[in-house]
Amino acid sequence: MENRQNYNVVVVGAGNAALCAAISAKENGARVLVLERGPIEKRGGNSFFTDGAIRAAYNNLEAVRKVIPQLTNEEAEMIVLPEYGESDFYNDLMRVTNGKSNPELARHLVSKSYETICWMRDQGIKFELNYDNQSFIQDGKRHFWGGLPLKTENKGVGLMKRLFERAEELGIDIWYNSRAVKLETDHNQITGVVVEKEGNIVSVNTLGVILACGSFEANKQMRTENLGSEWEAAIVRGTEFNTGDGIKMALEVGAQKFGEWSGCHSIGTDYNAPKVGDFSKPGDIFKKHSYPYSVMLNNQGKRFVDEGADLRNYTYAKYGHEVLKQPGHVAYQIYDAQVRSMLRKEYDLNEATFYKADTLEELADLLPVNKSQFLKTIEEYNCAVQEGEYRPAEKDGKCTKGITPPKSNWALRIEQSPFYAYPVTCGITFAFGGLHVNPLGQVLDKEEQPIEGLFAAGEMIGGIFYGNYPGGSGLMSGAVFGKIAGATAASYINEKPKQLINQ
Repeated sequence: MENRQNYNVVVVGAGNAALCAAISAKENGARVLVLERGPIEKRGGNSFFTDGAIRAAYNNLEAVRKVIPQLTNEEAEMIVLPEYGESDFYNDLMRVTNGKSNPELARHLVSKSYETICWMRDQGIKFELNYDNQSFIQDGKRHFWGGLPLKTENKGVGLMKRLFERAEELGIDIWYNSRAVKLETDHNQITGVVVEKEGNIVSVNTLGVILACGSFEANKQMRTENLGSEWEAAIVRGTEFNTGDGIKMALEVGAQKFGEWSGCHSIGTDYNAPKVGDFSKPGDIFKKHSYPYSVMLNNQGKRFVDEGADLRNYTYAKYGHEVLKQPGHVAYQIYDAQVRSMLRKEYDLNEATFYKADTLEELADLLPVNKSQFLKTIEEYNCAVQEGEYRPAEKDGKCTKGITPPKSNWALRIEQSPFYAYPVTCGITFAFGGLHVNPLGQVLDKEEQPIEGLFAAGEMIGGIFYGNYPGGSGLMSGAVFGKIAGATAASYINEKPKQLINQ
C-alpha cells in the first residue's frame, strides 16, 4: 500500500457532473482530487458520448444570447425562439414522468438551470444553437421548438475537453486508471476513500467525497437484477466503466436507495452499434431518432408503439425499452421517399445500417421478418391514415383511425419509392434508480439524514426521472447538482478544524 494521500475533497468520476463538482469545490477553496477509473484516452464518462443538447429554462432570445455572445444581431433577427420558462421546464419534466419526479429535486433542477448554464459559460464552455435537430425554416425565419435550443460546441467531446482544460487550469489533480473501491468512515462520517490506482491500493484521507461516477448500466448483473432479464441484451451506449461502483460504496455506508430502480433511459440505436461506447466514434452517432416519421415494425411484421405520440424529445428515452421487448430485441424503422430527406443526420452516416428497395415487397425480402404480416400491417396503416396538413416540426394531429396502436401525429402513407428500413435495437444510457440526495447534494441515510462528508451528483441521483425524461435534462442535472455538490462539500470542509483537513 502506498503512502496515504491528503485532499479536502475527492470527486469519484470524471464526466460532466464530476468535473462541474470539482471545479465548484476548487472555486470555493478546497484542494481537490478527481478519480477517473478509465485511462486518459477513455476519460469523460457518458458525457463524452452525448450530442451536447442541454435543457435550461430561459426567458427569451436575449437570455440565450447571453450564453451565446457570438450570435450576431443579423442572425438573431432571423430566429423565432418561444419562451421556455421555469414553469415550462417543470411541467415538461412532470408530464413525461407522470408526476413522479420528486418535486423538491425537480424544482431545484429547473430553478438553477439558467444560472448554471451561465456559470458553465464563465468556465469557458461554449454553447451554440441546436439548429439541426430543434428548428425548422418557415417564412424565411428559423423557428425553434421543443424547449431545447442550446447545445455545447462540438457536442460532448467539446464539453469534456473544456471541462478538463478548466480543471487543469485551476490546479485540480486528476488520477487516471484509478477506481474508488471503498469509503472509509468513522462514526458515520467520511474520513477517506480507498483507491485501486494502476494496480496498487492507495488510501486517500479526505473529509469530503463527491460521488459522480454514473449509474450501473454497464453492469449486466445489476441490470438484470433491477431492470429485468431482458436487459442483459441491451447495448451500453456510453462508457464501459459505469458499473455502479459509487452506488454500491454509498449503500455500504448506509445511504438510502431512491428513485425508480426498475427504470432507465434507453433509446432505439443502430442494430450493429458497438456493445459498449466506442471512444473513437463519439457524439451519439448510432442513435436513430427520426422514428416519429416512420412506421416501426418488429420481426413479426407488427407495429408496437405510437411512433407519433409526441415530439421526439419526450418519447425517445422510453422507446428503447419498447424495442427491447420485441422478439430478438429488434425493430425496423420504415420510411419512404417522401420523408427520407427529412431524417436526422445520423441516417446519412457511414455507420448507419439500412436496407433500400424499390417496392415494399422487395424491402420485406431483404429483412428477416414475416413478409405477409409486414405487408399487411403497412397496408392497414396506409388505409388508416387520415387527411390533414403534414407539419414535421410540430405536433400536427395528422393521425390514423381504426388501428392499434394509433399514430397520433405525422401519419403519412408509406407509398413512394424508394423504401428504406433501418434496423434498431435497445441502447441503455443510464438507470433512473440511485441514491437519495437532497437539493444541497448531500447523500441521505435511511433516516433521511445527511451522511457527513458524502455528496453525489449526476446520474446516480435517484428520484428525478421516472420512466422517461425530457431530452437534454440529464446533462443539465449533472451540471446543476455537480456545481451544488462541489460548493456544499467545500463549505462543509471549510467548517472543519484545519488540523483535520491538512493532516
